[in-house]
Amino acid sequence: MNAINPIDLSKPSVKFRDNKRKLWLLGLVVPNIANAAFLGYQFGPRITRKLFASAGPLALHLIIPAIDKHLGEDPDNPPEDAIAALEHDPYYARVVKLFIPFQLAANVYGNYIASRTTTPLADRILFGHLLGVVNGVAINTAHELSHKSGKLEHYLSHLCLAPTGYNHFRIEHPYGHHRRVATPEDPASSQLGESFWQFWPRTVVGSFKSAIDIETRRLERKGKTFWCLNNELLHGWAMSAAYHLLMLKCFGPRIIPTQVTQALCGITLFEAVNYMEHYGLKREDLGNGRYARTMPEHSWNNNSMFSNVLLYQLQRHSDHHAYPTRSFQSLRHYDNVPQLPAGYASMMLPALIPGWWFKQMDERVIQHYAGQIDKLNIYPKARQKLLSKYAHLFNHAAKPAVPAK
Repeated sequence: MNAINPIDLSKPSVKFRDNKRKLWLLGLVVPNIANAAFLGYQFGPRITRKLFASAGPLALHLIIPAIDKHLGEDPDNPPEDAIAALEHDPYYARVVKLFIPFQLAANVYGNYIASRTTTPLADRILFGHLLGVVNGVAINTAHELSHKSGKLEHYLSHLCLAPTGYNHFRIEHPYGHHRRVATPEDPASSQLGESFWQFWPRTVVGSFKSAIDIETRRLERKGKTFWCLNNELLHGWAMSAAYHLLMLKCFGPRIIPTQVTQALCGITLFEAVNYMEHYGLKREDLGNGRYARTMPEHSWNNNSMFSNVLLYQLQRHSDHHAYPTRSFQSLRHYDNVPQLPAGYASMMLPALIPGWWFKQMDERVIQHYAGQIDKLNIYPKARQKLLSKYAHLFNHAAKPAVPAK
């Protein structure tokens, strides 16, 4: 499918007004849900403590999907001639950076509550899930910052990644994933028939190795070795180590279950989103290790209003991969590209439950490519099972066209 510009260029150009300008501050909602939950847990009645401790799963799987469904889709789409003005407005960069102090405040407050002797182990683990939601969303903030050219933004990106220890993302995402996206070579592009639990170790290990390889080659071009002071990966890992050592020094070993849980949940939340974004999609193989240019149709898109505001329009993923240097406020929605059935929060549980995910997505992928199996990014271990299960779709597409008389 060839993507077309989502803007009707036949219409007269009018000055674009960003109706979401103030709404972008809702990006601060997630860390402040955590701060409010910790406050309620500390000072609220004892009977409500479990409710506040469970704020993570409640917000992720119930509250955000419900608001998404109520608000519907985002009607605003910036025209091409508004992009330059949006890109040069410093307000949007400040909104993104404002997330960081609230993220750090939530982590400090959460670890303080977890460190108290009156906080049981079950609640400390629930706090870890809540902080995992905060720090998983923070990887998205790191994502926005990682695409900027300034060193300050790169190290602020590392600061967002410090709680999860996922600092290699700052290197691998812009220089690895964006180069290999929607190909079998990309560890961060999920394949048709691959469950999330098969994808998780492949992407975590593969992306880590890729980041080391990318940084090693960058340093070699400068005549330096991996183990040198110019290695940005080492800087990021040092920031993460310093963060965790500081938390342990301040709050003691009782926070270890919270810290381990938040890192695992944050990484899993982020990788579940990664899993959704390119499932089964593949760029055309041109041979000799080359693939067609990344286009909007090589990402799954979604235009849910509330999730778009919370996640700096990450769900407009098609435009992001087609134009990776564009900032979040400039991203546009395309109607004629693969569309997820719902927003990321609503798709989180299906992504974690393989049968549910396959039921919602597999036929959608196959139909997108009109059953042409060579165009699919298929998980090798699932190939025969898919051919058997969806033979009716593949066979229908494979029938030769009847020549016109």
